[in-house]
Amino acid sequence: MMQLTKCEVTHAIKDMDGYQGISLLEWACVLFHTSGYDAQAVVTNNDSTEFGLFQISNKFWCKSSEFPESENICGISCEKFLDDDFADDIACAKKILAIKGIDYWKAYKPMCSEKLEQWRCEKP
Repeated sequence: MMQLTKCEVTHAIKDMDGYQGISLLEWACVLFHTSGYDAQAVVTNNDSTEFGLFQISNKFWCKSSEFPESENICGISCEKFLDDDFADDIACAKKILAIKGIDYWKAYKPMCSEKLEQWRCEKP
């Protein structure tokens, strides 16, 4: 388990700020409710498994041994989303955002569309 702090996450994904109109505060909230800031989170659902900080699904976005027929839109092995290099996670998340929008992350609407100040990293 690689548990990050709010500030570590904010720093790691700073390239996402403002992309497709979603702020870092919104991302800090979404990722907390999505993976609990655990960069090694693997969650199995009924018909797919989701990987890493952004919980990227092996059904469409990445390739894993249990789902070899994935469309693999991001052209990457799902296991790559479990390391501490977030560049590939961010690149794939940007693709998802461009194709599916922020609603791909189910936590966004109910939890992260208002009262965002609590997600600000206070450290300089």
